[in-house]
Amino acid sequence: MTSLEETTEQADSGPSGYAAARLRLLQEKARSGPPRRTALARLTDDWLNALFSTAAQEAGVRGAALVAVGGYGRGELSPRSDLDLVLLHDGTAGAAAISALADRVWYPVWDLGLALDHSVRTPAEVRKTAADDLKVQLGLLDARHIAGDLGLVTRVRTAVLADWRNTAAKRLPELDELCRERAERQGELQFLLEPDLKEARGGLRDATALRAVAASWLADAPREGLTAARRVLLDARDALHLTTGRATDRLALQEQDPVAAELGLLDADALLRQVYEAARTVSYASDVTWREVNRVLRSRSVRPRLRAMLGSKPAPERSPLAEGVVEQDGEVVLARTARPERDSVLPLRAAAAAAQAGLPISLHAVRRLAAASKPLPVPWPAEAREELVTLLGAGESTVAVWEALEAEGLITRLLPDWERVRCRPQRNPVHTWTVDRHLVETAVQASSLTRRVGRPDLLLVCALLHDIGKGWPGDHSVAGEVIARDVASRIGFDREDTGVIATVVRHHLLLIDTATRRDLDDPATVSSVATRVGSIGTLELLHALTEADALATGPAAWSSWRASLVDELVSRVGAVLAGDAAAEPEPAAPSAEQERLAVEALRTGGPVLALHAQSEPPQEDAEPEPVGVELLIALPDQPGVLPAAAGVLALHRLTVRAADLRAVELPTELGESREVLLLSWRVAAEYGSLPQAARLRADLVRALDGSLDIRSRLAEREAAYPRRRGVQAPPPRVTVAPTASQLATVIEVRAQDAPGLLHRIGRALEDAGVRVRSAHVSTLGANAVDAFYVTSDRGRPLSAPVAAELARTVEAALR
Repeated sequence: MTSLEETTEQADSGPSGYAAARLRLLQEKARSGPPRRTALARLTDDWLNALFSTAAQEAGVRGAALVAVGGYGRGELSPRSDLDLVLLHDGTAGAAAISALADRVWYPVWDLGLALDHSVRTPAEVRKTAADDLKVQLGLLDARHIAGDLGLVTRVRTAVLADWRNTAAKRLPELDELCRERAERQGELQFLLEPDLKEARGGLRDATALRAVAASWLADAPREGLTAARRVLLDARDALHLTTGRATDRLALQEQDPVAAELGLLDADALLRQVYEAARTVSYASDVTWREVNRVLRSRSVRPRLRAMLGSKPAPERSPLAEGVVEQDGEVVLARTARPERDSVLPLRAAAAAAQAGLPISLHAVRRLAAASKPLPVPWPAEAREELVTLLGAGESTVAVWEALEAEGLITRLLPDWERVRCRPQRNPVHTWTVDRHLVETAVQASSLTRRVGRPDLLLVCALLHDIGKGWPGDHSVAGEVIARDVASRIGFDREDTGVIATVVRHHLLLIDTATRRDLDDPATVSSVATRVGSIGTLELLHALTEADALATGPAAWSSWRASLVDELVSRVGAVLAGDAAAEPEPAAPSAEQERLAVEALRTGGPVLALHAQSEPPQEDAEPEPVGVELLIALPDQPGVLPAAAGVLALHRLTVRAADLRAVELPTELGESREVLLLSWRVAAEYGSLPQAARLRADLVRALDGSLDIRSRLAEREAAYPRRRGVQAPPPRVTVAPTASQLATVIEVRAQDAPGLLHRIGRALEDAGVRVRSAHVSTLGANAVDAFYVTSDRGRPLSAPVAAELARTVEAALR
């Protein structure tokens, strides 16, 4: 005889037998988890069956049945779970007989001290109550026969399921709203130090809601990992009931170590990390499922009208976002021509495009990328690094896209060190998030501070990595410096940038600790900080990261008082470092090809172009893959060159990654000197193939002679294909860099990269009547960081008031 059969047989003698068998079952260490819940449900079924059968016979009642609903109906009985029961009857027996039958079932349950949620209803009453109360209907979806008339239970269950499916279009939005309201009250389970395993978002209630959605046949949840996640949460609740002896779902701090021990885990942190992982799986499945529900409901409301107009089912509209990436029906999906098995950058490109557009990335797309995409080479190609920075700089929309990648294992594939901080709890009550989510939230906060630094790409990567050492023993800043150096090198930063990232991670607490704990009037304090920081650029990064880190920690971590102390420290340290500021670099001599193009431009009197594909070094035996194009343009100096050239590139959907403009003097045949402008661009196609050099040259000639109205053409395209709302980028910032040059006035522009941005800057400078002596353009992720060396028409630096007014004019043109 098996253990379960023995337990069941011993329960047949009555309430005391059931209670003893139940106690023995709960004390069995060898049988826990689903086997114990199943055994407890079966044991309870048999006992209630005996109670009901005897009571029905004594009361002379036929056409009645005992039904388990809710968690008990699913067979998910935890040690202190309520028994959810419905006494179902067909109405043929008298009220007194039914009442007597109910009493003979309910009272023995109460006598044992078991919590009971009960009701007595006919089939018609069941359906009416379900129609009136969504929670009742959800419980009835899991109705299960325990005793009595099986046919009656089968008919009611069939009717309830049919009602649910017939009214799904109305009831599912109601269920969605119910889940949202509960999440607002209870918070997100995966981030709470004392989570409610049932009610918090990502808990057991949400898992049950997903079952209800699946039962509607309208949509379905991602199934991978969901069963295992439910088991983790149920096991934790079982252990919580056993260790506390109470019917509680809240995993309080003082209960976590005993619960961990009951589950055979190392400690409370191991318990929380396991619970957080499960909650994250349920939360992500919920996001995907409700998005699909809403998509289907929108489609159902629109398609009948469209079919009536068009006479057939309309094809889904697909709008290109990036190479291999399109938008369809409010989601980011892969283009039909995408080949993830050949394009190692595609996962990051798709993620960056989704985040920038403020759209979710579809489940199918993420899974295809996870299954088919090939690993990135080490170090990463430049495009991959730029796409990562673009993803990190997208603000709030980064979070959902990051979670989608993480759910399918793409983040740890890209950044193996991420695994140690994934779902790692932070016991400090000041912290709102787990370590990994805190890092992403810090990048979100940093994205709004990118206008304050010269290297927004380094700021965003430092934000992502600043606490990466928390997965290792010892000082997390010291461990983080080593990890950050390795990660930065692996993702393709050069030695100098890698050193800056490592320094910022090592000292990311330096400013706040010094500002709040040291005497700022002591010269030794400021000198010590300046020595460790080393440069004004690094100080800028630390200043912005300090604020982003605090804002991402929680409301108690940042205040106007702390901000003022940090600002004061940064001001004093900056003054010390100002003497080490680099002077204006000497321009490099033109290359042989640049000289050749310049001579040809001087001879012909028009623009001369050269295109060169740039490739990454080949991996093993593979062919090099193109990552962009170097475009060289030479033409005699004349007004409007910069906005014209930039506008032509925008018209041809070429993204400018870097650019350099300067003038060189060449002798003419008459022995005079004439200036020739050299423009060097690194560009890439937004999507599709690159244009031919002849077409670019023809459009540039037309733009310069005024026959091609670039401004109108760009405006027409913007109107025809309006940009999505996407991310709310910080406003542009245009400043004058004092003492940056003795020969010109340096105008610095920091703005969100966008089609035609450089054209608008060039027009604003042209309209202001200044000459652009040289320009240095960098696109770092989605951020443009540009410097323009301008002079008056007489070739002199601008006066301070004129320069300030010019900066305001350019900034206004970009808003």
